Amino acid sequence: MTTTESTPDAAARALFVELTGTEPAGVWSSPGRVNLIGEHTDYNDGFVFPFAIEHRTYVALGERADARIRVASTFDDGVVEVAIADLDFPALRDDVPEWATYPLGVAWALIGATGADAASLTGVDLAIASDVPVGAGLSSSAAIEGAVASALDATWNLGLDRVDLAKVGRTAENEAVGAPTGIMDQMTSMLGRSDAAIFLDCRSFEAQVVDLGFAAAGLELLVIDTRVKHSHSTGGYRERRASCELGAETMGVPALRDLTVDDLPKAEGLLDEVTFRRVRHIVTENQRVLDTVKTLREHGPEAIGDLLVASHASMRDDFEISVAELDTAVEASLGAGAVGARMTGGGFGGAAIALVAHDRVELVTDAVTAAFAASGFAAPHIFTVTPSEGARRDA
Repeated sequence: MTTTESTPDAAARALFVELTGTEPAGVWSSPGRVNLIGEHTDYNDGFVFPFAIEHRTYVALGERADARIRVASTFDDGVVEVAIADLDFPALRDDVPEWATYPLGVAWALIGATGADAASLTGVDLAIASDVPVGAGLSSSAAIEGAVASALDATWNLGLDRVDLAKVGRTAENEAVGAPTGIMDQMTSMLGRSDAAIFLDCRSFEAQVVDLGFAAAGLELLVIDTRVKHSHSTGGYRERRASCELGAETMGVPALRDLTVDDLPKAEGLLDEVTFRRVRHIVTENQRVLDTVKTLREHGPEAIGDLLVASHASMRDDFEISVAELDTAVEASLGAGAVGARMTGGGFGGAAIALVAHDRVELVTDAVTAAFAASGFAAPHIFTVTPSEGARRDA
């Protein structure tokens, strides 16, 4: 279904009215995220350092008189309706459009996580709208999951806390959608705070809020959406995860989190060349996350540029998840004076980020745009993002 409303919250409301003829009982939202550093470390029980952004997904909800769940969105003309008792993933995956597996998967995962009796749950209509760019590596999927999980948790009186809701989102993404992602995106969408990033231990789920200090330092974070679409449920992501699991098994540890840089010489002797490079990325990236948090606290954001650049080189050369457009974005940004730059997200497309002095944003934007044109690439979508708050009820 479609709507002409200009803001996503208004669009979700308008779509709900179009769907049901009534006003929603409530509206919930959850943000996308940018990962400042720490890529593919989350499913290796490692460390990540993301922040929520102002771009959000909104869900307008109303209760139904029956025990059915109906979902509609502004990014698809279809309406999907399923009996709550018939929510069964992954079996249902092939019977509904891909976009619908996210909200329906969340409903299914909530029931599983709480042991709720599906027959006792009230039916709901959900209308979804978003301004989180899809396929840009800004976690549009976790934004949907966080908004729907928050809305259903409140409506069904399930009483889950934010960490539990993040786990529900991950279950939906892993088992309902079939994307083997970690929990970073969902935790960021649930726990985001204004003007701060989340230093997250993906093993213990311990989260520390760390002030970024971008505004005080006169810095902006620029997102360069290459418009090269990616999908976490496709082969490249699965292959990288399998390599990490093989590396951990061969090294005799539960996860690559348990290795340090000092273990790499031994790993190089035991692993084939490709698996070793995959492992080296994860081990060094975990250390870069720790170094970035320490550097921010001790020296401020102007000092983290080299760590961002080293992260990109590792993803490009060792993990091999960059593409020409991402490399061009990073190189052009640095050439125009960015403090640091790297690709962000799962890779194989999506977005790069550049930390840029406020008075150089236009210069960096022009340089990246020109570099894309010179390479024959489609024009990128370039915009700044602001660290923002996590999931919430809006109305």
